[in-house]
Amino acid sequence: MNNRQIVFATNNFHKLREIRQILGDKINILSLKDIGCNEDIPETSPTIQGNAMQKALYVAENYGVDCFADDTGLLVEALDDAPGVYTARFAALHDPSAASHDPLANMKVLLRMLEGKPNRRARFLTAIALVRKGLEPVVIEGICKGTIATVAAGDEGFGYDPVFLPDDGRGLTFAQMKAEDKNAISHRGKATRRLIEILSNS
Repeated sequence: MNNRQIVFATNNFHKLREIRQILGDKINILSLKDIGCNEDIPETSPTIQGNAMQKALYVAENYGVDCFADDTGLLVEALDDAPGVYTARFAALHDPSAASHDPLANMKVLLRMLEGKPNRRARFLTAIALVRKGLEPVVIEGICKGTIATVAAGDEGFGYDPVFLPDDGRGLTFAQMKAEDKNAISHRGKATRRLIEILSNS
């Protein structure tokens, strides 16, 4: 399997590094940059799973490669499962001056909206859509449950990691954990290990 390669439909350095850490040398992962894809891929689905599939199909159909794409959402119970599909651009929804995909601004908005709310339960959901020639597309999911901290802590990881306390993280936020410890329990780690199983058996 280690001589196989597949395109991961992202140019997000953090996501690419994390996926490669989880996969190790099991498969060669190419980024969108590696295949010369520099355009903005549409993400207009109302669901996390739909966005992942939309990205994977776009790359597979336009570049003729086997491909997988992920989309991840943070779902907070007290906010009716928001930010959900708007996870990466949460702050921009509530503050027109905020830049889209600004993790610090996103966390500030989230913490402000949870002030005074006793229920801080949340979960991360990663959906990975896998599209390969001659095979039916597949959507794989990974979920990690936890709570939202009252203050950010740690400088590892990315996104909302400094405010997410996974249930089995021994009181640490994702951003306080070593990469291998986070990957062992994270939503993306769970989904990626399932991806490895599928690729290994086909």
